Amino acid sequence: MQFRDEPTAFLRQLFDVAVAAADPMEQVAKYLPAPPKGRTIVIGAGKGSARMAEALETSWSGPLEGLVVTRYGHSAPCSRIEIVEASHPVPDAAGEMAARRIMQMVEGLSEDDLVIVLISGGGSALLALPPEGLTLDDKIALNKALLRCGASIDEMNCVRKHLSAVKGGRLAAAIHPARCHALLISDVPGDDPAVIASGPTVGETTTRADAKAILKRYKIDVPPHVAAHLDKPDAECISPEDPRLARTENHIIATPYQSLAAASAYAEAVGLPTLVLGDTIEGEAREVGIVHAGIAGSVVHHGAPLAAPALVLSGGETSVTLRGNGRGGRNVEFLLSLAVQLHGLSGVYALAGDTDGVDGIEEIAGAIITPDTLERAVVLGINPQASLDNNDGHGFFEALDDQVITGPTLTNVNDFRAILVLPAN
Repeated sequence: MQFRDEPTAFLRQLFDVAVAAADPMEQVAKYLPAPPKGRTIVIGAGKGSARMAEALETSWSGPLEGLVVTRYGHSAPCSRIEIVEASHPVPDAAGEMAARRIMQMVEGLSEDDLVIVLISGGGSALLALPPEGLTLDDKIALNKALLRCGASIDEMNCVRKHLSAVKGGRLAAAIHPARCHALLISDVPGDDPAVIASGPTVGETTTRADAKAILKRYKIDVPPHVAAHLDKPDAECISPEDPRLARTENHIIATPYQSLAAASAYAEAVGLPTLVLGDTIEGEAREVGIVHAGIAGSVVHHGAPLAAPALVLSGGETSVTLRGNGRGGRNVEFLLSLAVQLHGLSGVYALAGDTDGVDGIEEIAGAIITPDTLERAVVLGINPQASLDNNDGHGFFEALDDQVITGPTLTNVNDFRAILVLPAN
């Protein structure tokens, strides 16, 4: 596809290439272990876990059984592994019940048994099992507060781990003495297995004191019984040195950078010079938009760091501090900020989307901007800055018919951002 003739269609194709690079069907078989002497049990959670289970069933010839939990609408056809759907990003009773059943399935296993754990982004909310003395409502309220306050994914997961019966290595400890073979699709900057889905199969180095400090930093008030739990030694997670983790292996099978590299290779193959800024970009989405606008402006005005035509790619997970009551997500917030900052700069097109197909809580992956985005908005009577101030990115791009809608992609390697800069006519 020619990027000069159809820039928006080209960006959309790039997004599809990035998503395809993280398809579990292409990755799972490469990382499967040898069959055990005993039973094979498959468990897991995440937006890509059902597709991972489907890929495993396709490649596994021996007997197996199990259960994975995924987001509503993100199921995949499986015959031997049960698929349960639950809520994300806010947990619900279906997720709690699935987590409880998973913990029951791994009780009483022997050294001859194998548990294959399929983990992808979203697993933290989907595998919601509160510790004794806490309720699902406690976790839901805290989850909402963390999402609203602008906390980073690392900070959110730290708090979640210390208020969980599954996360922070607790699942792997429960699997002992069976062998635990975990396959993970990374949706986090740095691809740290301890951060993906809050690390249910990974020992944890943060402490309950760290969790309490995060709550204090963001001025999140929790009920007395939640605060009391964080004061108990039981709130500490499983240490990386815990002997119950000795037979646990964690394998990352797909990463955000792999998807950026696939998109970069696709662009270079059609003669488009590409700069990959990295896959670990965090911070407020609107601030990241401002920085990316500066880079695009430098390409236009100075031919640096690349001369047009050029493609700038980046990934990571930004955050949004809610100031308004619009319909938003971090990718559309980024794009709206980028568009406002570019102010119709000639030759600049951009796409941003979540590779799982869901930006925020809406079934919209993201959107596209063009040099005339602001002009078309004004014609419709829409004030772009006001939309940004109201965190109304989805409303803004819906009105312009510039949304990117993929449906569930059944994978999740975080956000994908692409800025295409064409020479001035």
